[in-house]
Amino acid sequence: MSTFNRSKSINQRTLGVGTPRTASFGSPRVKLTSVSHWFRWLVVIGALFPFSIAIAGGYFYLLPSLTQAFQGFGTSKLNDSMEECNLFEGNWVFDESYPLYNASECPFAEQGFNCLGNGRRDEDYLRWRWKPKRCDIPRFNVHGILERLRNKRVVFVGDSMSRTQWESLICLLMTGVEDKNSVYEINNHNITKRIRFLSVRFNSFNFTVEFFRSVFLVQHVWMPRHVPRRVRSTLKLDKMDDISNQWVNSDILIFNTGHWWVPQKLFETGCYFQVANTVRLGMSIPVAFRMALDTWASWVEKTIDTNRTHVFFRTYEPSHWSEQSHRLCNMSDIPISEAGGKDISVFSDTILEAVNNLTVPITVLHITSMSALRSDAHVGKWNGNPSVPDCSHWCLPGVPDMWNEILLSYLLSQS
Repeated sequence: MSTFNRSKSINQRTLGVGTPRTASFGSPRVKLTSVSHWFRWLVVIGALFPFSIAIAGGYFYLLPSLTQAFQGFGTSKLNDSMEECNLFEGNWVFDESYPLYNASECPFAEQGFNCLGNGRRDEDYLRWRWKPKRCDIPRFNVHGILERLRNKRVVFVGDSMSRTQWESLICLLMTGVEDKNSVYEINNHNITKRIRFLSVRFNSFNFTVEFFRSVFLVQHVWMPRHVPRRVRSTLKLDKMDDISNQWVNSDILIFNTGHWWVPQKLFETGCYFQVANTVRLGMSIPVAFRMALDTWASWVEKTIDTNRTHVFFRTYEPSHWSEQSHRLCNMSDIPISEAGGKDISVFSDTILEAVNNLTVPITVLHITSMSALRSDAHVGKWNGNPSVPDCSHWCLPGVPDMWNEILLSYLLSQS
C-alpha cells in the first residue's frame, strides 16, 4: 500500500569557476586588461549568488505547496506511504460537510435505503467521516474522479450489499454531472432485488458503472439429478457463476460475498454444496466458502488481465441485530467506540487468506472493523416497511459512501 507522505529528493548543484587561461603579463596593458576581466567576473558572480540563494529557497518553500495543490485536484497522497498507513484502522469523526449528496435527488438510490426520506428524523448519522489514524483520505473531488473514470468500465459483482455500494458510487458521481439526463440505465431497467444486471452510463464521460448479482460468485444449480429429496439446489464450488464471462474486460472490478453463506439461505432452503459430480451433504459452510474463494482466485489468475483491470475484494459487512431477537435492531444514536466482536468475521479472514495466496495483485477493501462501529447507520425501521426492520443494509447516504471514497483513493493514487 502506498501512503500520503510523498518524499522529495533535491539535486543540489555547486557553482565553480574554471581555471583561468594563462596570459603573458609582460606589458602593463595586458596586466590591466586581465585585472579588468577578473573584476567583471567577480561582479557577475556577486550578483548571481544572492539570486541563486533566492531561487533555491523558493524551491524548497514552494514545492510542497505546489505538490499539495496538484494533489487536491483529483489525485491522492497515497502514492508512497500506504505501507505506513492502514486506511482501515481509525475512527469516525463528525464532519458538517457531509453528506455528499441527497438520496431523494438521486434516481439510482433505492427508496428502501433512503432513511431520511422514509421518516428518520435525526440527521447526525449522515455526518460521520472515516479518519485513519496515521493519514487522511483525500477529500472527495468529483470532477477529478469523473475525468479519471472517462472511457472506463466499472463493475461491481456480489450481493445486495454490492448493489448498495454501486448505488452509492453513482449518486456520488452524479453530483459532478450538469446534465442529469446524460446518466441513465442502458436497458431502462428499474432497480430490483432479483435483477441480475444493471448498467448506468455516464454519457458525457463515456463510462459505465455496472452491477452483476452473483451472491455466491460460484454456480447455483437447481434440481440436480440423482440426489436426496432434501436437495433442491447445489452450489458448484469448483465452477464460477455462469455470467462470469461478462465481468472480463472491465477496468475496475469490485467483488463481495458473504451474507448468503448462512444456514437460512442454504440448508434451510435445500441448497447444498457440490464438487465435480458429488454432492457434499456434510460439508460445513466455512469449508465450502474457502473452496468457492479458491475457485474465484484461480479464475482471476487465469482470466483477468490485471495490467488493465484493478481488482478489489471488499470484506464482510457486519449486521447489528439484537441478541434477544432477530426481528429487532441493536442500533445506537452515534458510532460506537467498541465493535463488540463484530469486527471479527470468518468470511473476512478467509478473503484475506485467499487474496494473500494469489500471484496477481488484488486490493482488499477491509471494511469490516470500520463498519462494525456504525450501529447507528443501518436502515432499521426506516425502509418503508417499519414492521420488518433491516439491520444489515445501510442508509444512503451513509457508510457505503466511505467505502467508495477509499476505493477511489486507491484508483487516484495510480494517476
